[in-house]
Amino acid sequence: MRITREAAEEPAARRPPAGGDEGKRPPGPRREEDAGRRIALFIPDVSGGGVARAMLNLAGALDDRGHRVDLVLCRAAGPYVESLGQGFDVVELRPNRLWPAYAAASDPNTFLRVLWSRTRHCRRFTPLSWLPWFPDLGRYLRRARPAALLAAKTSASITALCAVRFAPPATRLVICEQTHLSSELAHQDWGAVAPVIRRLYPRADARVAVSSGVAEDLARVARLPREAVTTIYNPMASGAVRAGAAEPLDHSWFQAGAPPVVLGIGRLTRQKDFGTLLRAFAVVRAERRARLVILGEGEMRAELQASARRLGIEPDVSFPGFVRNPYAYLARAAVFALSSAWEGLPGVLIEAMASGCPVVSTDCPSGPAEILDGGRYGRLVPAGDAGALAHAITATLDDPPSRQYLRRGAQRFSVDLVAEEYLAVLMGRGSRALRARG
Repeated sequence: MRITREAAEEPAARRPPAGGDEGKRPPGPRREEDAGRRIALFIPDVSGGGVARAMLNLAGALDDRGHRVDLVLCRAAGPYVESLGQGFDVVELRPNRLWPAYAAASDPNTFLRVLWSRTRHCRRFTPLSWLPWFPDLGRYLRRARPAALLAAKTSASITALCAVRFAPPATRLVICEQTHLSSELAHQDWGAVAPVIRRLYPRADARVAVSSGVAEDLARVARLPREAVTTIYNPMASGAVRAGAAEPLDHSWFQAGAPPVVLGIGRLTRQKDFGTLLRAFAVVRAERRARLVILGEGEMRAELQASARRLGIEPDVSFPGFVRNPYAYLARAAVFALSSAWEGLPGVLIEAMASGCPVVSTDCPSGPAEILDGGRYGRLVPAGDAGALAHAITATLDDPPSRQYLRRGAQRFSVDLVAEEYLAVLMGRGSRALRARG
């Protein structure tokens, strides 16, 4: 694995953005013959979530198509770090203590909003927490001059929109919203971030959302016309899912003749609402033999384990933590249950289908209803309703759909299909998104 590390240059006060105090950049050139051009994908890190898996899938697909791909990270750390560098370069940025000077030179009005948000309203893990890395991202863009930069996640988009003020105009900036933004802002008490989004997001060359629900919500939050946001699903149905599903699994609960296993996967956070899944499983367990496995780590581990004890289901519930190959579990589980309170496009639900695992899900905002085609590929229940989720799990255990049927349904999210859609937006070919540098 080859990792290149950037280093910060001179303070931004010495490098004012061209084009006046608004810092507007002229639109980059568009070329139809773009094979082999450099494309940068920017995410904060490679933590064990669906966004990192999606961007790694996309990086590989773009490399297969002859493009030079840089995966740009604030930190080259996380569960997927060993998977980096397979066909593409990794660029690790460094934080810069002088980032407020860069921000003030870039856009004083936005800088005041950002400073207010960071110091008074926002918690530790906020969309603004990666801003110290944006000066180095600007330096990378000046040095590498990629044809396009795709920033995935709210935090990466805000960081990139600050950095792009110091980038060459030839780089096309595309931001990708991965979550139902209004739910995220409300649940995490990040309301002060909304004005920053409204000021910065119109400046991107194109905006992508991972589901129609996310696109509509983003347009409302950022006060953009709906046609200014393009919907492209995440590339989650990949060969890695099929290969991982075929690997052996050394776990006694998945042996022949064992009770059926209900599987949950995700960060142990409030968003994933595993508390509702535990209550639903308690209802299922009162009616039949079954077991529950929840893969993932997070700050709510102790609370969820205590809840399992209170519900009297602790002997039949397992928390193995993060596992590198969840697909071996998905291929052998009787049901995969998504209990989230909100999502964007839950990639693990797609991966469950691609593994042939029967699925049930909350009809949360947003993504599950689109993935399951309104219930065609799996039962949908109201978010937070443990009784309805228990009924859906039981019904699926009694009458599971064909695994081949589920695999066919996941092909809408194939890496090859999604990569072509992303290339059209990244290279400015036929994109419906509006250019507005504001």
